[in-house]
Amino acid sequence: MSYICILNPLLLMSLSTQAVEQMSPVSCCFTFFTGRVPDKQIVSVNETHRSCGVKAFVVTTAIGKQFCVGHYVNWAQKAFKKQNVIEGRSPPASQ
Repeated sequence: MSYICILNPLLLMSLSTQAVEQMSPVSCCFTFFTGRVPDKQIVSVNETHRSCGVKAFVVTTAIGKQFCVGHYVNWAQKAFKKQNVIEGRSPPASQ
């Protein structure tokens, strides 16, 4: 009986966690690209959602490939800022 009391809450927690991940439009990065994407191939650079455990950029290329790049990577920061200037958006304040 005690096993059932322990396992049922654990089972419910695992099911609810999976449901949130599947329903959430937020994509977070868990593995990171360590190379460099040439500027000419970059179509967009977006920050991951603030609820993600690690701050990162998602870089999309002209052929539709997406790469997770660490938020601290210099070339990705420059590409993100350049995109915001071109689109007339001010970059978000540092957190």
